Amino acid sequence: MTRNENSCPMKLRILAAILASFVHVGGAESADRVRIGVSNYNLSNLTVGVAQTRELFKQEGIDAEIIRMNPNVATMALVSADVDYTTLIGSVIGANLKGAKLKMIACSQDRTPLAFVGKPELKSVKDLKGRTIAVGSYGSTPDIVARMVVKHFGLDPESDIKVLALGSDGARLAALKEGVVDVIIVAPPVDFEGQKMGFNIISRAGDIFRFPYNGLGTSTRKIDENPDEVKRVLRAMIKANGFIRKNKEGTVQVLVNWAKTKPEFAAAAYDSSVGVFSADGTIPEDGLRIVIENFRKSMNITRQVALNEVSDTNLLREAQRELGIRK
Repeated sequence: MTRNENSCPMKLRILAAILASFVHVGGAESADRVRIGVSNYNLSNLTVGVAQTRELFKQEGIDAEIIRMNPNVATMALVSADVDYTTLIGSVIGANLKGAKLKMIACSQDRTPLAFVGKPELKSVKDLKGRTIAVGSYGSTPDIVARMVVKHFGLDPESDIKVLALGSDGARLAALKEGVVDVIIVAPPVDFEGQKMGFNIISRAGDIFRFPYNGLGTSTRKIDENPDEVKRVLRAMIKANGFIRKNKEGTVQVLVNWAKTKPEFAAAAYDSSVGVFSADGTIPEDGLRIVIENFRKSMNITRQVALNEVSDTNLLREAQRELGIRK
């Protein structure tokens, strides 16, 4: 074999490598870049955490940036199109009822993992009369859940408790430790951290109510103008929940690495909360009515609010069909 013949395979390999690099770069450049607002990098937002770290967004041609934001900031950013999506569906519904062109499009958790964690002497929700409860922000899902639970146990959420907005789960736990508040409402693993500090888990809201706790919201403009992108984001999230429900070890690792959770807390959080993750993103209608009714009362809205005023599930159903979940 001549020198030129020897060099041909080498040249072909170099050419193939160059072409592959162009294909890779082109694929990265063609991915749709989206920004998703979340309240915390924690179990409540684990669906997007798994979708990102397990490259499920990437599989759908989505280059996702997950940004931690306070609920009110995330909602304003969604209205102004500074973010494309948010997992803070309580804030989305509240803004919608005030006239914002936002809608809930999927439910990633159809029960809440939120827990009431309080001082050791507090044994039941009824003991919370006259006490101060810390939530993330006013009007957020934890705020709504806190009021729903105390009302369920016969307390008046307007007069029998005091609610303080203190930001992140960690900030709430610090406030409980310092005695600034009596009770905090937080998602795992912070409830387990509090328990190890000697505080008491008073109640788990998911044992009382089934309603959409977390999911995905976006603007009606995004739905109308870029339905294909929306469907691909939804498919990634449905796949992520499938991973969470079936793969404990991998999910715990995401909690440890992405949510910066201690391994012992991550495993405990998984065991107590895996059942809250929706299999297919469907929004439970009865639960959504509960959320809407609570908003109506808190906002003094007298008219009836139809489910499709605050939610749009058309693209979710298409995504489900494309994944073989729905006929």
